Amino acid sequence: MKTLPKLVITDIDGVWTDGSMYYDDTDQEFKRFNTSDSVGVLFLKYLEIPLVIMTGENTHIVQRRADKLKIQEVHLGVKDKLALARKICEKHNISLAEVAFVGDDINDLQLLEEVGLSAVPSNAPDYIKAKVDMVLTKRGGDGAFREFVEHLVTQHSSIDLMLKQYAEERNLNQ
Repeated sequence: MKTLPKLVITDIDGVWTDGSMYYDDTDQEFKRFNTSDSVGVLFLKYLEIPLVIMTGENTHIVQRRADKLKIQEVHLGVKDKLALARKICEKHNISLAEVAFVGDDINDLQLLEEVGLSAVPSNAPDYIKAKVDMVLTKRGGDGAFREFVEHLVTQHSSIDLMLKQYAEERNLNQ
């Protein structure tokens, strides 16, 4: 992708988390998120690129994380990610070629193959890695989403500009 994407879509399990699911004796479910990925969300905000979470899981845990990071568009329990992405593109008046997507597994494959820029964490299956534009160096749950966004920043802007915006924002909020 020669220009910045007009929209970034991300899967959660296997990208923002390590894909593990933890259960206790009271049927509570837990997920571990890496807080460094929140900087990726911040940098997308500075770049004025909307972010969409799209996951096959239907859990309030993902919604809680999205709410904390002020991510407006969250789709849980998605069975057909490509079909939903097409509807989202229509709503935003863009094409799939203008979308970047970070996924990790077979339920993401159709969308990974259709978007303008596709990426997976380093621990994605080899047969998925072979079908994408970019294999990240980080594993899912270890800051892979942040790495992806920082790649966009270094290709189309600069980390220094992002840090300057962050410092200005902090000064305004003091």
